[in-house]
Amino acid sequence: MKKKGNEKIGKEREKSIAERFAEELVEEIKEDFKERQQARRPYELSWQLNMNFLAGNQYCSVAGDSLVEDEKTFEWQEKQVFNHIAPVYETRLAKLSRVRPKMTVRPFTDEDKDVNSAKLAKKILESCSEKLSVNGIIDKGTMWSEACGTVFYKIVWDKEKGVKIKSDDKVYTCGDVSVSVVPPFEIYPDSSVCADLDECKSIIHAKAYSSAEVKEIWGADVKGEELKVFSLDGGVSMGGRSYNKTAPGVTEQVKKDAVLVIERYTRPTKQNPDGELTVVAGDVLVYSGPLPYRNGTDGERDFPFVRQVSILWAGCFWGVSMIERLVPLQRAYNAVKCRKHEFLNRISMGVLAVEDGSIDTDLVDGEWLTPGKVLVYRQGANLPRLLSSGSVPDDFNLEEQRLLAEFLQVSGVSEFMRNSKTQTGLTSGVALQLLIEQDDTRLAVSAEQIRGAIKTVGQHILRLYKQFATAARLEKVVGDNGSIEVFYFSGSDISSDDVVFETENDLNETPASRKSMVMDLLNAGLLSDETGRVSPTNKVKILEMMGFGNWETAQNLNQLHVKKAERENLRMTEDVVPLDIDNHEIHIDEHVRFVISGQAAQTGRETEEAVLKHIRLHKAMLSDLPLKTEEGA
Repeated sequence: MKKKGNEKIGKEREKSIAERFAEELVEEIKEDFKERQQARRPYELSWQLNMNFLAGNQYCSVAGDSLVEDEKTFEWQEKQVFNHIAPVYETRLAKLSRVRPKMTVRPFTDEDKDVNSAKLAKKILESCSEKLSVNGIIDKGTMWSEACGTVFYKIVWDKEKGVKIKSDDKVYTCGDVSVSVVPPFEIYPDSSVCADLDECKSIIHAKAYSSAEVKEIWGADVKGEELKVFSLDGGVSMGGRSYNKTAPGVTEQVKKDAVLVIERYTRPTKQNPDGELTVVAGDVLVYSGPLPYRNGTDGERDFPFVRQVSILWAGCFWGVSMIERLVPLQRAYNAVKCRKHEFLNRISMGVLAVEDGSIDTDLVDGEWLTPGKVLVYRQGANLPRLLSSGSVPDDFNLEEQRLLAEFLQVSGVSEFMRNSKTQTGLTSGVALQLLIEQDDTRLAVSAEQIRGAIKTVGQHILRLYKQFATAARLEKVVGDNGSIEVFYFSGSDISSDDVVFETENDLNETPASRKSMVMDLLNAGLLSDETGRVSPTNKVKILEMMGFGNWETAQNLNQLHVKKAERENLRMTEDVVPLDIDNHEIHIDEHVRFVISGQAAQTGRETEEAVLKHIRLHKAMLSDLPLKTEEGA
């Protein structure tokens, strides 16, 4: 009895120590989060200002630790917005939306096994990209990076996704990769002077969830509270004399029944080789353990984030948005236009000069001098008259044109790119092409950031499949011929995650330029054989390059023979017999490759002997073809 009592006391003591450790860890993480929040505050205000100017709320500014609205000083004062930031933003998005390079995987070695594994990894990337709509995710992320300067992609393994399997009256899910866009408002690095994620020792992802979501995801009962979050509010008023309108603005709103979830990721060290992930929901510690994903180089554990910036800023973790450079110009342009309109109002409505006591001013203050109004003035007094306001000074027009030209210089978006309008007298095709290339040069830095992010996301996807896809999985992908190709794979089949791009410059490539390039290659004779004829295979490729797809979705005959030979390699033990319609040369090459690469021997000695026997049959039928041809003649 005494021994059992001691065991009970020991368990209670361990539980008390664990609870005290959890409380201390929660307090430490919350304190760390507050410090990072305060250090990131200046950048956060800049993002809010950018998004307000983009949305049309351009009468606001940063004052101290918050954004303040600029109110009108006088009732007659114009407060209009002439938004030139939005067209620049939309033009950059339209150009950057072309940056969708096609990913492929470079094999680890030149052995057939590694080459086939790289081909399989490429199919996995294509299937996953289509399944997750990666292009749409990149579009959404680019919207954030162009507005705020920085965006992040979070690549995790979601156990609730994937194919559902029913066994013993229970439903199991295989899990699958999940890619989501994380705005910069949710990321808190340990230092804002780190050049990139690789230099960060730890990073915090903080997001507001509802209490029900916390219960569903982490299984913790946490009481919700009121939290301040950023949202788009349409209550900002502006306008001119006698009319008003509202514009959306980014402000802090209160979200009810919300729980702040703080995820702190700590990079692996010599003392802690697996790193650390700590998740705090409200005041509750819901997880503390090693980093869950081996998504780093050589199977190391790393952060599940990928950073994408619009413009790099030397010595800073956060990127720069083009909007930041346009804000002063937009303020000046709004001021010039509003002062110009106020001057026009003064000219059109006029300023009435009257002799003191000659008229009842109360009668004209409300309606002023409306058309047809009878103006009564005291007999013997001087006739009221309108003061001459002159004309609008040319300085207004000159300043307006100068600011418009400066918009183009600072943003790098030319008039040709934004308005699809060339300069007067510019008709040379070479000059137009040079102008397009100059426009694309200003976007090259942002385009390379997108390409780098896509490449890293692809590497994360392959590494997660390699870690978690322990059982065979069925996926499908659209083949080169437009047909649906179904394949099986598991994590052990992925030997390389060296993702590279098949295309170099996506900005300059348009349907028109691609067709022009193909026609130049045809005229140069580079796509024809020695006799000057274009082979059927090249004809199919030419149609694909020109955007017509595979003509009538007809598969190339040689490719069909290759696929048939590959299928035969997998079932050689079934005494597969060559057919008269087989292209024996192609079949022999594929079967010989299957034997030389060692794949046949790995399957078994019986399979290897069956393949060799099958090759002899093909050679015999190939040697009989000339005899049959002569007999037929």
